[in-house]
Amino acid sequence: MMALPRRFLRHRITVEPYAGRSSTGPLYGPPVDVRCLLDQKTRNVRTPTGDTVVSSSTAYASPGTTAPPLSRVTLPGGRQTRVIQDAPRDSGGLGAPDHVEIQLE
Repeated sequence: MMALPRRFLRHRITVEPYAGRSSTGPLYGPPVDVRCLLDQKTRNVRTPTGDTVVSSSTAYASPGTTAPPLSRVTLPGGRQTRVIQDAPRDSGGLGAPDHVEIQLE
């Protein structure tokens, strides 16, 4: 397995994992600092339920990074957004870097 080279992980985001809902709103776990490559480009993506939504940014992080859907994310400039989905990308030994793609609202 060849992971995404550390030199590409130029940005830091904070992920607060979604932990469910309460009577006062969403619940989040403790914040986790994630090194990533942040691509702030708008594109259409499909949610885990099959709906098409607009993604404002995509973060590429090291294998093993977790960011469940609906997690709260703080970007380097301070803007907060939510995770649409996280998807592990495994090259299957072809030599491309393995990583986790985190699509953000």
